[in-house]
Amino acid sequence: MDANAQSWASTPAIRASMRANRSRDTRPELRLRRALHARGYRYRVAYRPLPELRRTADLVFTKAKVAVFVDGCFWHGCPQHHRLAKRNQEYWEEKVNRNRRRDEETDLKLAEAGWVSLRFWEHEDVASAASKVACFVDERR
Repeated sequence: MDANAQSWASTPAIRASMRANRSRDTRPELRLRRALHARGYRYRVAYRPLPELRRTADLVFTKAKVAVFVDGCFWHGCPQHHRLAKRNQEYWEEKVNRNRRRDEETDLKLAEAGWVSLRFWEHEDVASAASKVACFVDERR
């Protein structure tokens, strides 16, 4: 990073913490992948359902055209668990709002292309989420 550039993080420790957040292979995502794999389902991981759209789904069932997203409560603004950051509130509020708008746009573009987009919060019951995914995949095969 350029030494003169202003960081979005309020402290170096917060910057390091945020940069360490994973975009794939998160615990909630891995739990869902394990549950589906145990049921015999195979899928692509961190894959673009529509190559022309710069959006990556967590799990993708290409033949069934089902894209699965496991959204983090902080990053995507979970109505049950999201809390505004104490520092840089305006930045984070706008960041989460941009993420929400992007999620809606992604779902719309996938639907227009004949895909089903399934979204789960990181705290949702894994067995229930796996059952829902399995239902949609089986229905569309």
